[in-house]
Amino acid sequence: MSSGPASVSGLGSGSGFGSGSGSGSGSGSGSGSGSGLEARRTLVRAGRLVDEAGSTADGWVLLAGDVIEAVGSGADAPSAPDVVDLGDAVLTPGFIDLHGHGGGGAAYEDDTFDAALAVHRAHGTTRSVLSLVANPSAALATSLERIRTVAATDPLVLGAHLEGPFLSPDNRGAHNAAHLVDPSPAAVDALLDAGAGVLRQVTIAPELPGALDAVRRFVDAGVAVAVGHTVCSYDQARAAFDAGATVLTHACNAMPGLHHRAPGPIAAATEDDRVTLELILDGVHVHPAVARVLLRAAPGRVALITDAMAAAGSPDGSYALGSLTVDVVDGVARVAGTDTIAGSTLTQDAALRLAVSAAGASLPEAVAALTSVPASALGLGDRLGRVAPGYAADLVALSPALEVHRVWGAGRELVPARS
Repeated sequence: MSSGPASVSGLGSGSGFGSGSGSGSGSGSGSGSGSGLEARRTLVRAGRLVDEAGSTADGWVLLAGDVIEAVGSGADAPSAPDVVDLGDAVLTPGFIDLHGHGGGGAAYEDDTFDAALAVHRAHGTTRSVLSLVANPSAALATSLERIRTVAATDPLVLGAHLEGPFLSPDNRGAHNAAHLVDPSPAAVDALLDAGAGVLRQVTIAPELPGALDAVRRFVDAGVAVAVGHTVCSYDQARAAFDAGATVLTHACNAMPGLHHRAPGPIAAATEDDRVTLELILDGVHVHPAVARVLLRAAPGRVALITDAMAAAGSPDGSYALGSLTVDVVDGVARVAGTDTIAGSTLTQDAALRLAVSAAGASLPEAVAALTSVPASALGLGDRLGRVAPGYAADLVALSPALEVHRVWGAGRELVPARS
């Protein structure tokens, strides 16, 4: 998979988080290896450890600052100054969201979006790629600069995803048509300059003029490219993947469906082992039966995303998504006055529960879709997404019913024990 830009930090170095990092620093906090101080050690015990490798009963994890030092099971756990016994909890890696637009009443285009990060962290998302809708180039540059500033002090923010402006006007979804442009060399270079050090991913409709050259230009710059918001054919999607695109933006949404004589981008992505398929598993965007088909057709390559907008974690009502007004009724977001779905109100723990209960995934498979799969899509699979030595000290403690109880990110407790 294409890696993100080298200057975008995937792990913290022991520094404090910025204002968007969530609440509190629990017993798992401490100095990372880059601080010159011995890292504080915390032993976390749980009824089960679950990640892509499977499930381990009576497990324990030794945290040393912002990394995992050791993992095991049974009574042979090492001693540590701090011990957290989670009882019958299920302990997983922290969730990674490749694609989300906000929450808690805030969007990632806003001047501040602490509330959005806090909502998703409370639901287990420990690393986030912050998605931006189509806007004029100057507005995107301002948003990218704001995200860059936050990411500089908050290792849990992995960077930005430009979902626009290189989208098909005929399958634009909840993006303002007035802000869509073709991926000309000048437009691509302007956004690469604006996104230096913070741009992780960009979505491109491969049928647009200049799209394949743009895919290659972004990939060469270390930016992952996704195919999406498109009316492209199977052959056009394959050409984009051959040019270096490695993600399908919210599979099945804002693209041609799978037709027996016109297989389109879904077939191209499922048969290509290089491609990760994003999936919004909220019971609205994609029927559970279709989710089952995708999980079986592309095992280990489906990443559960939220595509959440500002209403996630907030009541129904009227919200902004970029320059568009969105009405949220019964938790479903639509562009005002239309039937067009406008993002979601999903959190990743809810997606996990649906993956197991409705989409037929085993718990390790569902956890992988929230952890190791998105980590690999970002080129960070060697540092994020597993409960293993040397990986980030990102953990989610779930009840046996898969409700979030506690969360650690980069060794700091973001969600303390709930009564």
